[in-house]
Amino acid sequence: MYIVLALVAAVAIGVGIHFALPRRGLRGVALAPAIAGATAAVVYAICTWTGLGEGNPVTWLVTLAVSFLLCWVGTDALSRLRASRDAAAEKRLGLA
Repeated sequence: MYIVLALVAAVAIGVGIHFALPRRGLRGVALAPAIAGATAAVVYAICTWTGLGEGNPVTWLVTLAVSFLLCWVGTDALSRLRASRDAAAEKRLGLA
């Protein structure tokens, strides 16, 4: 049951990252929370499978830290990729 709390916390972190990073208009509002939530689910499962308890603070710290880092890097990378592809498409079409 603790996994639900971890996922909610990670999704909230993802919402914060969405609004903290630039180029919000180039990505959907659900991208960052989805990345953070999926990452949290995988990391939390790995932590519990390796023997860390559900209530162990290390499980929570690792889950939320990895979710934050991967969400930040992934969202920024996808936003930069989208911006560069949009610029290339505008140039190719003669719009820029």
